[in-house]
Amino acid sequence: MSVFESSSATNRPITAVAWASNGTTCPSHFTLVSLTEDGGSANFSRGFGLKSGYFLSYSKDLSGGMVVADVQLISDKETIPHGYCYIPEYLEPKASVGKKKRVCVRVVPVGSVAAAVLELKMTAKNKTVLQQYTCLGDMNGFVVWCLKGPFSSPVPLAKPRSVSLDMRTLSLEGAGPPQPLKPSNLPTALPKVSRRRSNLETKGSLEGVCGSGNHSNIFGITAMDGVPFTLHPKFESQSNTKASVSSLCDIWVKSVQDIENEYNYTFAVEELASKRIPPAVTTS
Repeated sequence: MSVFESSSATNRPITAVAWASNGTTCPSHFTLVSLTEDGGSANFSRGFGLKSGYFLSYSKDLSGGMVVADVQLISDKETIPHGYCYIPEYLEPKASVGKKKRVCVRVVPVGSVAAAVLELKMTAKNKTVLQQYTCLGDMNGFVVWCLKGPFSSPVPLAKPRSVSLDMRTLSLEGAGPPQPLKPSNLPTALPKVSRRRSNLETKGSLEGVCGSGNHSNIFGITAMDGVPFTLHPKFESQSNTKASVSSLCDIWVKSVQDIENEYNYTFAVEELASKRIPPAVTTS
């Protein structure tokens, strides 16, 4: 790992802390703290003939949008602080974690804090002091240290967008090479032509064919070819008549008050009908 990659990984915040028995039970996105800074085993389970143990592990996966703002070691008689939670356990079936001291963390959204826990390390008790690290306390013969500071979250990369053929044609740059025909960029269908226009075009083409002496398409001539288009005299007389100016001057534009006066209705008949006493119903 280069110096740049190492510094970049250090600046990334820890997003979760957990107990794990070994690399098999440890989740794939977690890093197992298997050794102390002194080079010894970081197994918190101590005793002769023990086949399983438990190690601290941490994750720096920011996909969940949460970071660890603080880590504390508390005894079994202390009440867990407000906003903290015990770390989860990924252990083998017969393994267990000592309860005399517990590890708890405060997990917050990544955008709510400017500083978070960046590293977790352990040393043998009363042997090594880590500079710039905060001592959390001793547990089962180990001293737990954490490094806090400002963190840098990775910049999200823009997803490449596929530009369609229609969008490329709208570009201000010069036109590129012609694209091969695909189902997505087939040429559009030709616009529909009216029947009369098609007949006129057919007539023009037939005249060109007859003028050239080629009579192979003579059977394409219809009965309407050559007939001039004219309107019936009855409709021509109606289209030539114009409205007189005097008839337009006779139009009376009613005002709002005129309309109200014309359609005024007092509903007096309905009012009298509502006040009329209905006849009494007698039973025989």
